[in-house]
Amino acid sequence: MTVAGPSMKVGIAGAGSIAFATAALLKQMGHEPMLWSPSGKGTAGLRETRELKATGAIELAFEPSIAADAAELATANDVIVLAVPGYGHKTVMDALVPHLRNAQAVIISSHAAFGALYLAERLAERGVDLPITAWGTTAVTGRRQAPDHVQVNTVRSLIDMCTIPQTATDTGKALCEKLFGDRFNLRDGLLAITLSNLNPQNHMGIALANMTRMERGETWSQGQNVTPNVGRLLEALDKERLAIAEKLGLSVRTIFEHFHLSFHVPVASISNMNQEMHEHGRGGTGPSTGDSRYVTEDVPFGLAVTVVLGDMAGCPAVLHRAGVEIFSAMYGRDFFGENDLLQAMGLEKLDLTALREAVSTGRLPKGTGQG
Repeated sequence: MTVAGPSMKVGIAGAGSIAFATAALLKQMGHEPMLWSPSGKGTAGLRETRELKATGAIELAFEPSIAADAAELATANDVIVLAVPGYGHKTVMDALVPHLRNAQAVIISSHAAFGALYLAERLAERGVDLPITAWGTTAVTGRRQAPDHVQVNTVRSLIDMCTIPQTATDTGKALCEKLFGDRFNLRDGLLAITLSNLNPQNHMGIALANMTRMERGETWSQGQNVTPNVGRLLEALDKERLAIAEKLGLSVRTIFEHFHLSFHVPVASISNMNQEMHEHGRGGTGPSTGDSRYVTEDVPFGLAVTVVLGDMAGCPAVLHRAGVEIFSAMYGRDFFGENDLLQAMGLEKLDLTALREAVSTGRLPKGTGQG
């Protein structure tokens, strides 16, 4: 797949597996990616070798540009892509806000906890107006094999997206297709995108059922260990999410569609789909540490948000809430309290009508948020 028209300079905030794989996809599409590691550690190896190697679903080696800080990333590029864990979104957004400019596009890969709304509100305080596109998942999956090597496991064939303000929807979709190809599906706003991210619910079941493997640092097949019981738990979690979406009048993909479109396996039970992924070498490797984004990101910035929306809609997400409580007990942490984005926006002050208006316009009602 080749890029149509001139190449674009794309700054990627992040330097982990998804950031590296996203940079490789952009390069394959004919664009010029620049990476920024907020901590500085993620690009240390690249500064030495100067070359990033991608293998697997994308095979190429190239020399990405590296930004020293948020200011350089923002000023040197046409588009900014956020590719950091949810627990880093607020910090990275706060670092970028002083340097972003009018009409410069931002893409959040993938969106978490109404972060697009938080970013829009912060930019409005500066008088900056730009389109913010939220993805329901990442364009790629992968794992860093070395400081300068990423294994790209898959390039997704379909990605749910929306743009705020809603008036910029067509512009946002056209930009995403120019950068990443014809693989985007418009959803009905930020509420639908929030409920379109299946990673938190899926990772909840996988992590709960395999926690001792994670803590012991074992090497294990993720797909193979989505056994029938684990698969049924994932399907039950999906029913809760779909019930909330239906109550809100939203259309979102099912877990069966997610695995079919993301990993190219026929629709069957979730356990059977994962077994087929494993048999074809696409099952992936599960986390080898308890300090995994499957918990530290997906619980406070995924499960907890679904719980909040379920309560707002009068459709309680009982299993999701239980997951947050169980992980909080296991880790000795308050995962409900760790979501700094929800706290900063004061979403608990909003009802559904006000929230719908906010995600459409990109502006919070007066009296909410930090500003």
